Amino acid sequence: MRIDSHMHTPLCGHAFGEPIEYARMAAEREINLITITCHIPMRWEAFGQAGIRMSLEQLDDYLVLVRDTAEQAKPLGVEVLCGIEAEVYPDEAELEPMDEILAAFDFDFVLGSLHAQCRSYIDWLAKNKVKKDAMKIDSYFRHLKDGAESGRYDSMSHPDVIRTYGVVNHFNPAEHEEVIRDFLQAVVDEDICMEVNTSGLTKGDYEVHPDPLILDWASEMGVKLTIGSDSHHPHSVGQFFDVIQPKLRDKGFTDLHYFRGRQRQVIPMPGGS
Repeated sequence: MRIDSHMHTPLCGHAFGEPIEYARMAAEREINLITITCHIPMRWEAFGQAGIRMSLEQLDDYLVLVRDTAEQAKPLGVEVLCGIEAEVYPDEAELEPMDEILAAFDFDFVLGSLHAQCRSYIDWLAKNKVKKDAMKIDSYFRHLKDGAESGRYDSMSHPDVIRTYGVVNHFNPAEHEEVIRDFLQAVVDEDICMEVNTSGLTKGDYEVHPDPLILDWASEMGVKLTIGSDSHHPHSVGQFFDVIQPKLRDKGFTDLHYFRGRQRQVIPMPGGS
């Protein structure tokens, strides 16, 4: 079995192609299960609105779209699940409306993403006088740790995305090992997952999220993995999986995970003997 647990729809405003096209590409690439994970609506415009995420009024449309896609994809041999990419943020008050959505809708899978490049987090860093790269990186991973401990999320998404989009000029995980290991330990202690996000190979320093050194630590510590292409176009479904999954196996990971009805499912790492 092969899975891809992170992809978007045009409702987010920056993805292209209908979900059934993603399912067709999954079938072509022998991926048996995909999870759609559009960005959750947020109240504060600093999280990005039009062009970044659907509105609250579109949530019902999103659920219908994913449900209809699931029906259309059955003849293709592809199971389609309905997830959501939720936000991680240090101000709990900003997450209260999001929590109401998570409580009201039956998602299969909830990703936790701290989008360090959004104005919401840039403003938080400035307000709290976090100016140097090292301080920004440490703050980011402390907030990811808090997110892992919050009970909101099934998997922590693209967990070193702070290295991209110009938020910091320099990122060397070895210089932040203690705080990154604290985050990884929280993932283990809370018995949730961390995402391997292959879209990192298309931007920034052209390396998988998270960095291979972080993956070494994760393997050593017993972190469980989900995997996602973060596809915003059908041709990205399963991107680089055939390259990354053997590397994960070489690092000692033998399983991948996905979620159905918020319950974790496990499969052997594809490509094994």
